[in-house]
Amino acid sequence: MNRIDTTGQEITDRHVLDTDRGALQVYSVRDFPRLRLAVLVPCYNEALTIGTVIADFKHALPTASIYVFDNNSSDGTMEIARKAGAVVCSVRDQGKGNVIRRMFADVEADVYLLVDGDDTYDASAAAALVDGIVARGLDMVVATRRTDEQAAYRPGHRFGNWMLTSCAARLFGRSFTDMLSGYRAFSRRFVKSFPAHASGFEIETELTVHTLELRMPVAEIDTVYRSRPEGSESKLNTYRDGFRILLTILRLLKAEKPLAFFSAAAALCVIVSLLLAAPVIETYMTTGLVPRFPTALLSASIMLAGAILFTCGIVLDTVTRGRSEAKRFAYLAEPGPLHAQLNL
Repeated sequence: MNRIDTTGQEITDRHVLDTDRGALQVYSVRDFPRLRLAVLVPCYNEALTIGTVIADFKHALPTASIYVFDNNSSDGTMEIARKAGAVVCSVRDQGKGNVIRRMFADVEADVYLLVDGDDTYDASAAAALVDGIVARGLDMVVATRRTDEQAAYRPGHRFGNWMLTSCAARLFGRSFTDMLSGYRAFSRRFVKSFPAHASGFEIETELTVHTLELRMPVAEIDTVYRSRPEGSESKLNTYRDGFRILLTILRLLKAEKPLAFFSAAAALCVIVSLLLAAPVIETYMTTGLVPRFPTALLSASIMLAGAILFTCGIVLDTVTRGRSEAKRFAYLAEPGPLHAQLNL
C-alpha cells in the first residue's frame, strides 16, 4: 500500500526512528502492549454489520478497547454490539458530528481509531494506521478509499469528494486525497484539542481543517473500500450532505482565515462600486453635474461597505490569531505519541 506523509516520505509497515543515542530503532504498535488503544465506532441502525465490525477489529487490534456510540438506532444495534463485547454508549443528539464530539470527550486513550459501523472499511489496515501515530509521531493518519466497485463508491460521491477536497486545498493551502474518509487514526493531543462544532457528516471536513490550521504532521494510507452488505442502507445523501459540507468549508474559511474571506467580499464591493460610479464620473467630468445622484449615493454606500468589510477582516484576523494560539496551547498540553510512548 502507498503511504505518504506530509514530508513526502514513504511509510513502511514498521517505522524507523532516531534515538538520543544515535542508534536506529524500529517500533510499531506491537512494541507497546500497555498502549491504550480505543476503536471508536459511531452507529445508526447498523444491526446487520456491527457484529462483524467489532469481531474484525478485535482480531486486528487485540489490545484495543472497542466503543460503540449508538445514535438513536431502532434496529437493535446496541444489543448486538454489547453481546459482541463492545463498550456501548448512547448519544441522543442526532448526527455523526454530535456522536464524534461525545466520543472525543468521554473516551480516554493514547491512540484513537475512528471507523464507521457499516463494514465497508478494511480492518486489516488498522495496525498500519495506528503505527503511523505511534512510530512516526503523527497526529492523524487517514485511510484513503480505493475500490473498483461502483456500488461501494458511487460516481456522484467520487465527484463530490474530489470537488470538496480540491476546494479545501485551494482555500487552506493543502489537503488530503480523500478528505471525507470515515476511517482515521488520531493521537491523543489531536482528540483533546479538537473543538468539534459540526453536527452531521461535515465533521470529516472539520477534522481535516483542524490539522491544516495547526499544521499537524499527518499521513494517508491507501485501503480497500467495500460496498455495504445487502440490506444495509447508506445514511449519506449526496446533494444535501455535499451542500452542507460546502457550507462548512465556507464557514471554516470565515472563521480560520477572516482576512482573506472579508477581503474578497470587500474587493467585490469595490468592483461593483466602481462599475456604478464610472458613468456618473464620466458625466461629471464632461458637464460638471451629477444628474444621477441616487446612483452616486449607491456607489458611495457600496464602497463604504467594502471598507467596513476590510476593517472587519483585519480585526477578526487578530482575534483568530489569538484563538489559534489557544488551540496550539491545548494541543501542546497533551504529550505527543513519541514522548508519551518512547520517553524521548
